[in-house]
Amino acid sequence: MGVFAALGTALCWAIAARLFSGIGNAFSPLTMNFWKGLISIALLSVVLIAVQPALFSTNAVIWLLVSGFIGIGIGDTCFFKALQSIGDSQAVLVAETLAPLFTALFAMAFIGEWITWQQWIGVAVVLFSVDMVIKARKRSATHVLATSGYLYGVGAALCQAVGAVVSRDILGSGDVDAASAAFLRLVGGMVFVVPFIAVTKTRWLPVITEGKRVWPAFVVATLLGTTAAIYLQMFAFAYAKAAVVQTLIATSALMSLGVAFVLGEKATKATLLWSVIALVGVGILVSFGDNTIH
Repeated sequence: MGVFAALGTALCWAIAARLFSGIGNAFSPLTMNFWKGLISIALLSVVLIAVQPALFSTNAVIWLLVSGFIGIGIGDTCFFKALQSIGDSQAVLVAETLAPLFTALFAMAFIGEWITWQQWIGVAVVLFSVDMVIKARKRSATHVLATSGYLYGVGAALCQAVGAVVSRDILGSGDVDAASAAFLRLVGGMVFVVPFIAVTKTRWLPVITEGKRVWPAFVVATLLGTTAAIYLQMFAFAYAKAAVVQTLIATSALMSLGVAFVLGEKATKATLLWSVIALVGVGILVSFGDNTIH
């Protein structure tokens, strides 16, 4: 279940990324983080009121808020800054390659969660294949090499890894449900975003060109890329190792090939080949080692 949830997260992000890309630069990194968080919190609040989840320990609540503050508040803002600075291909290349590696190292160091040597091979195969797909799809694109952009990408990966390990540690106990964990993490992210917007005097509303409809696409992208994705991500952390989940989520770059195909875009032989190799890596990850908490 954890594996399927992680792959579902990757698919949601792949579709949402296409929708977000169509919005252009209407939102700043901070305001995009704010609005997607606010919309998702509102939706999850309705869900939680309906299901009436059990009460949790103060320790679990605090750590999930911290996880969201770092992983969503700081991490997503860094990622959006990297997107604007070095472009989507390089930003994804840096963040999605390093995040699973940092997650595996942090999980071993802080919660004593190890993956098998076969799974390490699977991680390497998946990440290398994802990198090759990104390079093959963007080989003709050029971006100004901005050191700060790469640093933002590394920062995003570090924050994702911290958020992943903390979430895995809390959800692995089975005491907190995925919807509640997603809600708390989003609230934690807002604890960073809202004061930072106020301090930096960032515009709260998007800058919309006359005649352009931004909100419909943004809401749909948020429903998929934030609300559904973070719920599936939390569900995945409850049932699978943090490094495995983070690696599978990195396949969102491959999922985007399917989205492009549905939209009528053709894939090159190179991207198809590396996608097949990545699937082999996913098979290794799933087949070797006990991914579940039981």
